[in-house]
Formats: sequence, C-alpha cells, structure tokens
Amino acid sequence: MYELKEEYLTGIEQIDREHRVLFEIADEIYQLCENEFVPDKYDHIVNLLQRLKQYAIMHFEHEEAYMESIHYKKMFTQKIQHDNFKRKLETMDLEIIDDNQDQAVEELLKFVTDWLVEHIMGTDKQIGK
Repeated sequence: MYELKEEYLTGIEQIDREHRVLFEIADEIYQLCENEFVPDKYDHIVNLLQRLKQYAIMHFEHEEAYMESIHYKKMFTQKIQHDNFKRKLETMDLEIIDDNQDQAVEELLKFVTDWLVEHIMGTDKQIGK
C-alpha cells in the first residue's frame, strides 16, 4: 500500500497534503497492477494517467507559487523536474499501452514511485528547510 509516510513530509502543510493525494493515486496504480481479475486494464490506465496529469499540474503550480513566494533559490531546478514529469506523462503512447497493458501499468507504477521517492526526498524536502 502506498501512503505518505512521515519521512516524506516537507513540513509545508499544503505541499504535504497534495503529496498525500499523489501517493493515493500511486496506490490506485498499484492496486490495478495487482488486480488479476481485470483482464482489460486499458480504460483504467488511461483514467489514472489523466488524473495523475491533472493533479500533478495543479500541484506543481501550487508548489512553484509557494517557492516563488519564499524566493526559493533552487526553483528553476524544480521547474525543470516538474516539466520532465509532465512531458513523460504526455508522451506515453496509448497504443503501446493498449498492446502491453500489464507492462504499461507496471512501468507507470515504477515511474511514479521513483518520482515520488526521489523528488520528494531529494528536492521537495529542501524547500521546507
């Protein structure tokens, strides 16, 4: 089960609250990945991708606005990482996803998991310091 653990908290209430939702979406991806009773996962994957994209865009806007408000010196690096995340989601080939659904959902889960752990621990936690 994916959940926002204490070690991932930035100390910034709004950012932590939004990160919690990203972990909830990651958990839904995990549940889909583990569900053997859904033979055709395509619509579920597309739905999760859309939700993840929409929520991430909103979250990045809030996070960047906060960084700007505190004159955060590493904001440019953050924006590049955010743009890379959005670009990765936007360039996922839906035809390939349809042809290899189990592999696609596993890759999406790995991408989101790696992002959440690496980005929050390596970058976002620095904002709250």
